[in-house]
Amino acid sequence: MKSRSQELEEWGTAVIFGTAKGFRASVMRMILRVASWGFRLGVLARLKLFSSRLLRERMLGTLVISVGNITVGGTGKTPVVELLAKTLRDRGRRVSILTRGYKSADLEEPQHWSDAKGNPVDRLPKIASDGKIRYLSPLYAGDEPFMLAKNLDDVAVLVDRDRVKSGIFAIEYLESNTLILDDGMQYLNLGHEIDIVLVDCDAPFGTGAMLPRGTMREPKSSLNRADYIILTKSKGLPQDKLIKKIRKYNKVADIIVCNHEPKYLENVFTGERLPLSALQDAWVACFSGIARPESFERSLVAQGAHLDIKVRFPDHCWFDQQELDEFYERCANRAMQMIVTTEKDAVRLVKPATLPEVPIYFLRIEVNIHEGLDAWNRCIDRICSLSHPHIRPEWDV
Repeated sequence: MKSRSQELEEWGTAVIFGTAKGFRASVMRMILRVASWGFRLGVLARLKLFSSRLLRERMLGTLVISVGNITVGGTGKTPVVELLAKTLRDRGRRVSILTRGYKSADLEEPQHWSDAKGNPVDRLPKIASDGKIRYLSPLYAGDEPFMLAKNLDDVAVLVDRDRVKSGIFAIEYLESNTLILDDGMQYLNLGHEIDIVLVDCDAPFGTGAMLPRGTMREPKSSLNRADYIILTKSKGLPQDKLIKKIRKYNKVADIIVCNHEPKYLENVFTGERLPLSALQDAWVACFSGIARPESFERSLVAQGAHLDIKVRFPDHCWFDQQELDEFYERCANRAMQMIVTTEKDAVRLVKPATLPEVPIYFLRIEVNIHEGLDAWNRCIDRICSLSHPHIRPEWDV
């Protein structure tokens, strides 16, 4: 049974995307349209304050790379952040990922950290991982930060709304020389040396309207702040028309075209891996709590699965175990061969005392670059060429 908050969130999403019908939905869309005008003015005013230096970003003396977008959710940001961090790590950089940890819970007990002299450190961010040890569960880290910490050895993942605080901790106590600001385009308090902006080929400008009526965080003109633009979920198809649109707002950024491609299935509770061929002609049930479930579901069908049952939850939601147990039982009664979810959803599943009758797998997705590999390599070379702080740090926070 869905909670009242889940029902409201789903209805609100349907209102925004225009699938909710009736008088109440129409009135709500009118109200949200007016609110979006105010939101747009607020965004433009804030950008003006920073560009005119009336508001100033903090500079920490270490390279900061922002990975973000101008829309809400669904651009496939986490696999790109993972690829970027892994590539830089393999090139010898000491990388920390600074993330907000959306919908993560507050710690019940504070974490503790000591400096080289054994003195306790104050003002800690939440330390999901220091690159060697994972300290937090998905509940306290957030699903995406936990997933990054799980997949990235020798890369720290720090969770805090105040990314300046996280950055200072990474530099002082983890000796990081490269900071990746996850979902950082709108986080202007910390200066970005390089801005990487993701655009989803399926919905490059979301619904076309600003929040809260639509899904755009900033107007299209904000693409002019990007140094590199990565087009995601291209399906390997040419993107000339989209590139032409983007060039209206940014004529100089390098554009990289990639696709988020399935690699294998992994059992959520046992770690067993299966090739994608296991989906061919298999009767499959799926569930997900992500911003764009259609893309995930289409990828299963594209691998030859008979998608007989599909359940969608709100993005980042924490699953009710009773509801999941009922779903597992339904899948067993319908003789499903497997249940498939996303990797982000898999980290929020609790292992039951008795494993479900139908095995549960997550679909591992990785980024492949189809066009602009030279631009990607230039970006990596540019980052790796900066071996020393090049600006005066401002750590008086």
